[in-house]
Amino acid sequence: MIAIEVAAVVFLATVIRSAFGFGEALVAVPLLALAIPVEVAAPVAVLVSITVALVVVLQDWRSIHILSAVWLVLPTLLGIPVGLLVLKTVPEQVVKALLAIVIIGFSAWSLTPRAHFELKNDRLAVFFGFLAGILGGAYGMNGPPLAIYGSLRKWAPANFRATLQGYFLPASLAGMAGYWVAGLWTPVVSRFYLVSLPGALLAIFLGRMVNRRLNARQFVLYVHAGLILIGAVLLMQAL
Repeated sequence: MIAIEVAAVVFLATVIRSAFGFGEALVAVPLLALAIPVEVAAPVAVLVSITVALVVVLQDWRSIHILSAVWLVLPTLLGIPVGLLVLKTVPEQVVKALLAIVIIGFSAWSLTPRAHFELKNDRLAVFFGFLAGILGGAYGMNGPPLAIYGSLRKWAPANFRATLQGYFLPASLAGMAGYWVAGLWTPVVSRFYLVSLPGALLAIFLGRMVNRRLNARQFVLYVHAGLILIGAVLLMQAL
């Protein structure tokens, strides 16, 4: 019964990730933690993340902005230790409240008719990648800074989805290596992952279909709606 619940959560989270390139962290780990321990849920989610990223990269590698992905990944590796330091030294409520305010404020502004600002190049990728590393190291939430960066670059839906997976593949591999070193990649983790794999593969292709059916305006609307939802959850956690 627990295996079915895990597979259902993974399926839902993977559809979201495959369609929009991010956002599964809001669904996967919190819901998985209701059925299995967090120290099992987190590695399972990362294994699924690797699978999604690998399939998308192999399938849609032509849509990846490779230089953008590289400039995002490298500073992430530097940001992760900073995130671990933040986790240990800064009150969680403060960080989550500030993050929520920034995310909600940015997305609300982006949905206004006057929001036409666009990043023309990858000069600020280092900043957003470093911020993603900090949030990933502290709370496993790399996605919001990357989504904000992609929206500022005005990437088309297919490029947005594929480029973020080009980022998540090495980032998730590094994360899984950390779990392995820490002894958290256990047979139980592998078993739940394998049980969830068939549904996850189906979800990847369903998400791709959703992504291909969205025009640029619809995609931007859904991305910022998702960011506002993430911000709202973070704000509630901070209160």
